[in-house]
Amino acid sequence: MINRTHVLSVGRQCQILGLSRSTAYYQPTPVSAADLVLMRRIDALHLEYPFAGARMLRDLLRNDSYVSGRRHVATLMRRMGITAVYRKPHTSQRHPAHTVYPYLLRNAEITRPNHVWAADITYIPMARGFVYLFAVLDWASRRVLAWRGCPTR
Repeated sequence: MINRTHVLSVGRQCQILGLSRSTAYYQPTPVSAADLVLMRRIDALHLEYPFAGARMLRDLLRNDSYVSGRRHVATLMRRMGITAVYRKPHTSQRHPAHTVYPYLLRNAEITRPNHVWAADITYIPMARGFVYLFAVLDWASRRVLAWRGCPTR
């Protein structure tokens, strides 16, 4: 893409292509020999313990006298494309017995105030605890119609 012998400068070529100049000058650094040894051991441990994450692999590596931190192990796992195999939560799965209600505002045009309201609840962290904030909004005018805050301890 970038031709260093072209009449246009490298910076101008990058500008035309919509790239930053640092992209043209980037030279990838090779993986160090110590990291390659560590990656081979991580791969072997991952085959033996596929459920192990970065923390457990770090501990297993320390048992084998490899000294490395959790974040470095996580970086190498990401570079190798390794993830821990475990059962993920199914929080967004609907129950088959529950009815699915249609979304009534799908094709509705909101053109006037007091046509559609929305409610939202959130919490705001404070110095001591947090405060729940509840607000009712008008979609057409984007105004807050009502709100209440409830402190907790």
